[in-house]
Amino acid sequence: MGLAAALALSPGLAVSQTDEDELALAYGDQRSVSIAAGSRQSLRQAPAVASVITAEAISAMGAVDLDEVLASVPGLHVGRSANQYMPLYVFRGIYSQFTAQVLLLQNGVPMTTLFVGNKGNVWAGYPVEHIARIEVIRGPGSALYGADAFAGVVNIITKTGADTPGTRVGLRGGSFKSRDAWVLHGGKLGPLDVSAYLRVGSTDGARSLIDKDAAQPAVTHAPGPINVGHDAVDANLEMGNGAWRARLGYKLRGDVGTGAGVASALDPTGKGRSERTHADLSWTEPQVTSDWGVGLQASFLHYAETATTNYVLLPPGTVLGPGNVFTDGLIGGPNKWERQLRLSGYATYSGLAGHSIRLGVGHDDLDLYKTTEYKNFNPNFSRIGTGSWADVTDFSGTALKFMLPQQRKVDYLYAQDEWRFHPDWILTAGVRRDHYSDFGATTNPRLALVWSAAYDLTVKLMHGRAFRAPSFNEQYSINNPVVGGNPAIKPETIRTTEAALAWAPADSLQLNLTLFRYAMRDIIRGAPNPAAPPANLIQNRGGQDGRGAELEVVWDASRSLRISGNYAFQRSVDQDTRLDAGYAPHHHAYLQADWAAVRGATLSGQLNHVAGRHRPAGDARAPVKDYTTLDLAARTRLGASDWELSVMLRNVFDADAREPSLAGGGIVNDLPVAPRAGYVQAQYRY
Repeated sequence: MGLAAALALSPGLAVSQTDEDELALAYGDQRSVSIAAGSRQSLRQAPAVASVITAEAISAMGAVDLDEVLASVPGLHVGRSANQYMPLYVFRGIYSQFTAQVLLLQNGVPMTTLFVGNKGNVWAGYPVEHIARIEVIRGPGSALYGADAFAGVVNIITKTGADTPGTRVGLRGGSFKSRDAWVLHGGKLGPLDVSAYLRVGSTDGARSLIDKDAAQPAVTHAPGPINVGHDAVDANLEMGNGAWRARLGYKLRGDVGTGAGVASALDPTGKGRSERTHADLSWTEPQVTSDWGVGLQASFLHYAETATTNYVLLPPGTVLGPGNVFTDGLIGGPNKWERQLRLSGYATYSGLAGHSIRLGVGHDDLDLYKTTEYKNFNPNFSRIGTGSWADVTDFSGTALKFMLPQQRKVDYLYAQDEWRFHPDWILTAGVRRDHYSDFGATTNPRLALVWSAAYDLTVKLMHGRAFRAPSFNEQYSINNPVVGGNPAIKPETIRTTEAALAWAPADSLQLNLTLFRYAMRDIIRGAPNPAAPPANLIQNRGGQDGRGAELEVVWDASRSLRISGNYAFQRSVDQDTRLDAGYAPHHHAYLQADWAAVRGATLSGQLNHVAGRHRPAGDARAPVKDYTTLDLAARTRLGASDWELSVMLRNVFDADAREPSLAGGGIVNDLPVAPRAGYVQAQYRY
């Protein structure tokens, strides 16, 4: 974490409440968290294993993208998918290249897309300048947040007018022809608190080489560079007045490269585009009466993901059977549009001595309302015409496209009671029931017992159940000869037990230790289909059992030097093979040192070590090589002026870091991580 964020790593009790209030003012309120129980509470008493990262911490570490920030969270590894090099957030060894096992929220509203169930394949990064804080839960969160709060929850909280007084403008440039410019403003507009943010940028991306891909040897583009450039526009507007708050956001990613290829075959020409527009309106009154509080929220999300230049899934000259030669390659362009409407409300009651009760209800209307597809091949992979660009055919108005429009409605209710039955003991019990229009109902409870054992020691014991809802692709995919959707599948489930200890043996030293064990069941996978085509059918098949530990340390070595770090160990076993589940690191260590060298200047170094990534059963390749990267950041205020200058260096020693490719996917030597890179940034405040 950063110089400031390190305080959030441990809910140490060696400071008084008055001291905590002062630290909150200095470091951006890192000793409280809202994601764990739905309302703000002390981090040390939160009924979950949680981390908080503030804007000050993000700035100290020199991060420019969300992925760089999340890499500092214990038990969370940021990997990569071949498809458009999308980041994968891997909690505690729970890994998937296609579906999200993590719920990503922005100001409490899901950013989940419907087709794959993740944050969108055409993601291409998330800027950090307008982030006030990031709250992370490691472990199940479905008892409060429902679907996809499976292995963890990440909530991005954006800056309000109070967080951004005045106006800031910034410029950044660096490696891979990366360019960014932004403006951030906060203030008053009559009675309204207003915050506004606009950022535009572009990059060619790190064009690292893929040695061998899934294409046929005679026609492959490998060895060749990955395709990872993009253009970006981000905008946010937030207005508040008393209990009311309204937000409007926009995220555009254009000319997004195909990464290592949509089908794990290099595609140097394919480009994608995503456009996300979201809005929410909330009313929150913590104390309607002396005992009751209420809150209401309505949100809307529109998401479009399109291939602006159709993807070349397999390169020109590909042969798929006798006489089935594709002159210009296997070309496809699936496009989808969706809209989501979410309505929710809650009430809190504190009139019963020692109890804080929260009741909630909600309705989601989820509509993938339009799909189109352009391709030069039939559902059985036979070519159309000669398999050329001229033969690309519009299948949009036919039943032969990849998916027909689909709709899902969800109704849910939940209840939670935080019971302080002793001054040092809090028991939190909660349960949520979700009813889906397409696959039925699921119920997910949780229990958490928190014991303030001493002034410097807190102990937690937690157990919870969570689920991942099937994506529309997993249920309704059609005309795909490789794998077909299955409307009869049910959600994946996970049961997790955690024990956590937070200890502050001295004012300058804080330690956290978490032990966990989980059992995943009904995992959604492709399995052989006896009635082909397709050759495989999505099914609930098998499970995964995992266990591990996470250790976090913060040491204030002096008034100007803070050293923080964490180490995570996990072992996950596939239930069918009883072998290692593969892909995720068994060992992950992160070390950060922050030094306030002189007044107005800070230096930060971050060491990231990833080790012990095994292959899954049936993959005979050697284990993925371990790697260690070093990042450096320095920032300083230019004299007495309002200018701030930052320099960031990534992967300083140019380590050959790689993320695992899928077994049988054709990319033999895995997915290279960006090489050494440097950036210079200037900000002006007025």
